[in-house]
Amino acid sequence: MAEVENAPSFGTVLKVVIDGFKPANVYVANNIAFFDDVQAYFRERSAAEKRYSAELSAIAKKYYDKKAKKSTSLSVGDTPTMTPGSLESASMTTWSTILTKLELVASEHDRLATEFVTKIADPIKEVAMKLDAQRKRQVEYAEKLEKEKEAQYAALQKVKTKYDSVCQDVESKRKKSESAFDKAKAQSSFQHQLQEMNNMKNTYLIAINVTNKQKEKHYHEFLPEVMDNLQDIAEFRTMKLNGFWSEATQLEFSMLQNCSGEVDHMAKEIVRNEPQLDSMMYMQHNTGAFQEPPDKVFEPSPVWHDDESMVTDEPAKIYLRNVLNKSKGQLGELRREVDKKRREVEATKRAKQRVLEGTEQTQDEFLVLSQLFLQQEDLHQVDRKRLTAEVETSTITSAVGDVTLGAKSHNFKSQTFKIPTNCDLCGERIWGLSAKGFDCRDCGYTCHSKCEMKVPAECPGELNKEERKKYKQERQELANQLLKPTASSSHVNEMPDLTRSNTVSSVRSGYAASAQRSISGPISPGDEAPPDVPNTRPPAASPTPSSAPRKNRILAPPPPAFISELPGSAPNGGGHQEQKAKMLYTFEAGGEGELSVPEGRELVVLEPDTGSGWTRVRAGYKEGNVPTSYVEILPPSTPTALVPQHTGQSGRPPSTYSNSGSSIAASTKKKGPAVAPRRGAKKLQYAEALYDYQAGSDTEHSMTVGERFVLIKEDQGDGWAEVEKGGVTKSVPANYVQVV
Repeated sequence: MAEVENAPSFGTVLKVVIDGFKPANVYVANNIAFFDDVQAYFRERSAAEKRYSAELSAIAKKYYDKKAKKSTSLSVGDTPTMTPGSLESASMTTWSTILTKLELVASEHDRLATEFVTKIADPIKEVAMKLDAQRKRQVEYAEKLEKEKEAQYAALQKVKTKYDSVCQDVESKRKKSESAFDKAKAQSSFQHQLQEMNNMKNTYLIAINVTNKQKEKHYHEFLPEVMDNLQDIAEFRTMKLNGFWSEATQLEFSMLQNCSGEVDHMAKEIVRNEPQLDSMMYMQHNTGAFQEPPDKVFEPSPVWHDDESMVTDEPAKIYLRNVLNKSKGQLGELRREVDKKRREVEATKRAKQRVLEGTEQTQDEFLVLSQLFLQQEDLHQVDRKRLTAEVETSTITSAVGDVTLGAKSHNFKSQTFKIPTNCDLCGERIWGLSAKGFDCRDCGYTCHSKCEMKVPAECPGELNKEERKKYKQERQELANQLLKPTASSSHVNEMPDLTRSNTVSSVRSGYAASAQRSISGPISPGDEAPPDVPNTRPPAASPTPSSAPRKNRILAPPPPAFISELPGSAPNGGGHQEQKAKMLYTFEAGGEGELSVPEGRELVVLEPDTGSGWTRVRAGYKEGNVPTSYVEILPPSTPTALVPQHTGQSGRPPSTYSNSGSSIAASTKKKGPAVAPRRGAKKLQYAEALYDYQAGSDTEHSMTVGERFVLIKEDQGDGWAEVEKGGVTKSVPANYVQVV
């Protein structure tokens, strides 16, 4: 038998998957069960000593037959991928030598029979029980790893289910907002739900990456290490088996003076049976192809079709920034902990190798195996957390960069509120039997547990009692304004119009008239008469030439682009003085990077004009470019109370029966000076009319075949496109035009 140098291991050579663990486990279990044969041999040998040579020959023949039946299984396993032929494992070869020498043994049967039972058979039984207990622990841990992997898959499926549910909720909110009496509040609720869906989508994508990495860790590290542990048990079995055989040989040596040469030859054969030889033979005959399961991919919701890209708008960045900050905060400590535990595992592996080589006589081999198993289990737990934090960090950083740089994160602490407390983010009461939430130790910001990851990283730092009270009042006012908008408030103009025009049923009902009265005050009975709805164009889904018969017009739902983002809170004051400005005229964004801002809105100047005629500003939490001639720079002043955030007017004209202030004050809006052309602006796109079309309301353009328009916004999924004609932007049916 050749000596082993740099012996490979089960985990690295076999390329196992979970199905490969089972035959390896059977192989080790069979070899441990082989101890029963060995101890039975010595017990029967003890009895045979009293019957001496005749019965010794019968026993030798019996175990030759048993070995012949089990030789293949014990050498290469039950299901080898390569036929071993007449080859036997090193242990089987040694065993054959022992049985051969048995036929020559005849000695003082009483003393020898007693020593065979007390020094060989009973210890073999005890060792077999210990080895089998170790094997069962590895099996249980392998099953635990499999359950954890399945639990990770199940957790991913739960996140997917929750994502689908949130998408369904968004769709329900959108439909409710079309028929709700309080349009502003319904739209606010819809925007909150939309942000929740985006956050849930990001969580789902992160969970996919975490699951894939955990899966890779499972198949390339955790499970191979368990396989290596099985190999260690098998090799310890061989080592102990050699020890028992050696001791039995020594017992016989004193009695077999006449057969000393034969016994010496048997002892040499046992020494050559190195623990790794049996494992190497098993690996050589069981090596197979390894096929790793495919990675998980993003699956869009059946009710909200989306792609696999991360959502990176401002509300999503807030959520991602908080997740990234939390993961980065844990990553350093987890890496140090993993390195520490990995060094402990490597040290124990070296001790195990010394025990296998026989150079370490002071340590108990079973204690070393148990210690190695416990250390590997602890390492796997910590490494799984480290991997999760690294994947979260890399996923978010690759999508939006390191958004934690310069962030002023809140110093949140879990808190149980014993008095009625409102969330500073959403304005709702923090309910529950224990009313648990989070409280910033520095500025006193309070929020729900569910709102923690959506709070902007804009902590003003440590505040005294009066400053906390002041900021608390301002935050609550902002939150209340979002929950209870009014028609007279200045930011109502920025809320989206939810219908393109009134329908026949809404005009004939008393609802439209009551909505108009709520804005304009009492009107005469003649004013309440519903206007005629024109029979003007065919349905948007099946355009026909202008000569075809006209059908009743089908109104499309509002484009998602016209649903504005929910206003958020203005950033808390930092440690530096920001340059303030004020809009002299209302500006409507007409290109990428521009920001719609109403007249009189206060701004924060981010980048002053460098000669291009444009200034970069921030209005609330939204940033963009506005014409410098529309902006008045304000002198520096002391910080003032926070004001409600505006997102700017929607680019879409208001509906006839809108309850927003935009439809009332549009006629009195001042017109600003000419706007300088943007440097590097995108090339204009044009659309050409395919059919004649007569506008059904003042929010639509009429068209004739062949007429060209400037294409402002393509179809967003609602059947309408935005085009510019004569400097006025209105809507036309998307399938009535083509891009030229």
